[in-house]
Amino acid sequence: MLVCVEDVVVPGDKVEGIAGIDDKSRVVLGPGLRRCADQVFVCKSGVLKKNHRTYYVDLHQKRYIPARGEAVVGIVSSKAGDFFKVDIGSSEQAALHYLGFEGATKKNRPNINVGDTLYATLLSASKDMEPELVCIDSSGKKGKMGVLDPNGFLFNCSLNLIRKLLNPQCPLLNYLGKEVPYEIAIGLNGKVWVNTKSVKGTIAVASAIIAAEHSPYDEVIKNADDVLNKLLL
Repeated sequence: MLVCVEDVVVPGDKVEGIAGIDDKSRVVLGPGLRRCADQVFVCKSGVLKKNHRTYYVDLHQKRYIPARGEAVVGIVSSKAGDFFKVDIGSSEQAALHYLGFEGATKKNRPNINVGDTLYATLLSASKDMEPELVCIDSSGKKGKMGVLDPNGFLFNCSLNLIRKLLNPQCPLLNYLGKEVPYEIAIGLNGKVWVNTKSVKGTIAVASAIIAAEHSPYDEVIKNADDVLNKLLL
């Protein structure tokens, strides 16, 4: 079946009208699409989307597939020599070398314990190797990465909700910041860490985020306001 952008698609559908297949212009095929000869086929169920020259299938997915350069939130599960094993929700645990922190040396190792929550970036990701994390950027600075405050609240959500929160058209995070001052770390692996000055505020922010999953953008603020009014009274 031939499908176009914004259509609901299933595996086996053929995508028509993708510029760049027959000419020299550049087109990027994202998750859920696969090229076979001069045709592009759908390999996952969802909604076909286009962002500039990138085509992908927007789908409801909980299993995270690591991708190089993505920011993730994980939990340190063990120490093995010079490496920490971090659970990021993928099929394999990620490896984090102690030199992957700002200012770390052989004599000055970071104070990381099992159970700590980390905000990190995937340095490498391959189906043939375990993912590798770092808590620094290309200039060696940690920025906002590293160990997160243990007083915060970590919860899981679908990857679809993560993409929704990070979409510039979604007003939820800005609205919550005006109502309740908070800190947040959003991992593209479906893990979100939230922290406020009170337990009640943290629960309210987390609940408002979860409630936004099945709400259109024009109803997100209303639903969040209802949640905050109930939990912050």
